[in-house]
Amino acid sequence: MDRRTLLALLLTAIVIVATPKIFPTSRREIPVQDTLAVVATDTARSTAPLPATAAPSRTIGAAPPPSTTAPRSVAAETTTVRTEHAIYGIVSPGGTPASVTLPDHRSLRPGAQPDDRVSLFEPGERLVSLRFAGASDTISLDTVAFRAEPQRTDGGAIIQRLTSTNAAVPIALTYRFVTDSFVVDLSGSVGGSTPRTLLVQLPSRIRSDEADVLDDTRHLAFAYRLAGNEVHSIKYGDLDSLVTRVDTGGIRWVSQRNKYFVLAAIPRAPDSTFRALITRGGVRTTNEATSASAVAVLPLRDGTFAMRLFAGPQAWDHLRVTAPQLENVNPYGGWLHNLVQPFATIVMRLLLWMRDTFDVGYGWVLVIFGVAVRLLLWPLNQNAMRSSLKMQRLQPELAEIQKKFRDSPEKQRDAIMKLYADHGMSPFSPLLGCLPMLLPMPILFALYFVFQNTIELRGVSFFWLPDLSLRDPLFITPLFMGISMFLLSWIGMRGVPPTPQSKMMAYAMPVMFTVLFWNFASGLNLYYAVQNVAALPQQWLLSRERVKTAAPTKPTAVAAKRTSLPGKKGG
Repeated sequence: MDRRTLLALLLTAIVIVATPKIFPTSRREIPVQDTLAVVATDTARSTAPLPATAAPSRTIGAAPPPSTTAPRSVAAETTTVRTEHAIYGIVSPGGTPASVTLPDHRSLRPGAQPDDRVSLFEPGERLVSLRFAGASDTISLDTVAFRAEPQRTDGGAIIQRLTSTNAAVPIALTYRFVTDSFVVDLSGSVGGSTPRTLLVQLPSRIRSDEADVLDDTRHLAFAYRLAGNEVHSIKYGDLDSLVTRVDTGGIRWVSQRNKYFVLAAIPRAPDSTFRALITRGGVRTTNEATSASAVAVLPLRDGTFAMRLFAGPQAWDHLRVTAPQLENVNPYGGWLHNLVQPFATIVMRLLLWMRDTFDVGYGWVLVIFGVAVRLLLWPLNQNAMRSSLKMQRLQPELAEIQKKFRDSPEKQRDAIMKLYADHGMSPFSPLLGCLPMLLPMPILFALYFVFQNTIELRGVSFFWLPDLSLRDPLFITPLFMGISMFLLSWIGMRGVPPTPQSKMMAYAMPVMFTVLFWNFASGLNLYYAVQNVAALPQQWLLSRERVKTAAPTKPTAVAAKRTSLPGKKGG
């Protein structure tokens, strides 16, 4: 194994060791301005959203965000709406869904029964809680009783209309449930004093139905997208229970998420945006932040509003058609997001395409994907290894040049350039030899985040692996990955003069990678092991070629070469 290979593997190891530690979700600091009082006042007086180009600002103060929770004095009534992918329970008072169940997603929570399905909210929570704010008063829909009209269908949607039972508070809500997605279009109107603002409160958290509840809790976060397509994330752990954060600007959508599921609210009226997002942390009973509050401020237009709600899995194909940039609601890569996210998007598109095209499970998709990546890199690896063979043959002559012209850097450079030219090589040949080893790295980084956060792999089994997104319970895949890596290194050392350093790296690197990958997602281990196995035939063929061509260099041959060097007299 040559020095370039060792360097590439060492850099790979360093990056993988550091990945879980240096990839926290980034948070852009927004200039602190005294806007909390302005927002609180404008929510009751303003009739127009901020322009799309308004500069965002953030205020931190001691005042809490507006609360939309109020005691309920009327017995709750539930209206059930069933679509292909979700079951909604709309409650009165309130007029909003208090439960969203996803029949296609099994609960993995410890103690869950096989028939248990993901339920997005804890009892007492709601998809959203709504509050109309006027110039002199507010109306909390949590205290308003609604009458549900008979459901009707309209094309591919179910229409459910609700009207308030109190004639003094004329409020109408119309839901349009898209049957083949997780989208709900909600429009509403309020009469009377004609409030100017709608306050949309998200639940305190999305309920965890994962096997690792603690890991799921650590993924809790809010996110929002500004008019300039920037997506910003606010982790629960970054919020304080004693201070309030206010993000203002032309906000295209707001969201709340855990590891695999998301709730998003998107204004639908033309040129309509949320005026502000007000967040604050909940009281902590442990070191982990388990709850937080978020209120989005939406100006009304003549007492009406329209918005789209999404409550479901973070499925790339569903999110991207719901709202622009919503597929980036869970930004990968932290401060390297701009580098990792494009590769993650490409990888997800390829995996989804292969799943639909070949009609196989995701386990086999990973096998096919690993082999395909290795085959695509075959020509580059071939050229790189042959370039490495040439460099090995040139090493004695390079050493002679460096020794001869140690006191004349210019002559040494000219002699090395001539030597490269005589053998059809360039000074960049050593660097180009590392390229095939570095090209798969962005894909590996992208896969790391994809496997850690992608709903498509949640709960997917493959042979003995119960869940490709979790670690191998038998640790077979990391061991197999380490063994395949050792075989790759051992074959690669054939025909190369052994050194203590190369021997140590041949044994140490597979052991180190096995330890690093020990608790990684089993799907990632499977992909990397398949790549190693797919590379074995090429490594074997190249090693045979190296053994045949790497004959010992004779002193007379070296001496003959010296006669052609600049400044060397013949004789």
